[in-house]
Amino acid sequence: MTAFRLAPGVAQAFPDTLVALVTADGLRGREPWPAATAALDDLERRVADGTWAPADEADPRIEAWHAAYRAFGTNPRRLRPSVDALGRRLAKKGVLPRITPAVDAYNAVSVAHGLPAGAFDLDRVSGGVAIRHAEGTEAFTPLGQPDTVEAPRPGEIVYADEAGVLTRHWNHRDAHRTRVTEDSARAVFILETVRGGQDGAEVKSAVADLRELLAPHCDRTGVHRLDAGNPEAVV
Repeated sequence: MTAFRLAPGVAQAFPDTLVALVTADGLRGREPWPAATAALDDLERRVADGTWAPADEADPRIEAWHAAYRAFGTNPRRLRPSVDALGRRLAKKGVLPRITPAVDAYNAVSVAHGLPAGAFDLDRVSGGVAIRHAEGTEAFTPLGQPDTVEAPRPGEIVYADEAGVLTRHWNHRDAHRTRVTEDSARAVFILETVRGGQDGAEVKSAVADLRELLAPHCDRTGVHRLDAGNPEAVV
């Protein structure tokens, strides 16, 4: 079991934060995930025919994340929230990356709903996880760069466990150590907003869509939420 906690300092600075934690046990990442593939294909097709476009900086959901990044000292146009970066890539290139089935699933849900998403392999997490301000002494190894070690700035919001930082700039980039691979058996998928009052229904819908993509390829799924009034959950 892994405890997740929204630190008081983050809840105070961003009181409308809402984080949904979707767990999947018994993942089978090496089998075909046709629905996840179809979800990505559908987004690309709708962009190509002009019937839909991903949320951009003018969208209140993205605008709110830009404001949050600026509030903790990160330039959101240089280091973009994950959903903003994915949406821009889709709008400019017409395609989204194919990584692993589980990652493809949450990327599709993220872009479709305009919400940042990420995931951790729970078997690689050390102790509990906190969404907190960095102290400036932590270590972070970026996804895809196992030989690189960075030090988040003091005050930057991060996800961190007992061994180090799991995401930088809240949701800009994930760590290499806890990445979800085709061999991950237990994972937690994260969907989040800093506008819980306005985006609560969107988060609920995104959670339902993600569980639908995960369910055929795992033994069970579960859902927990974090917010200012409920800052801790054990998954």
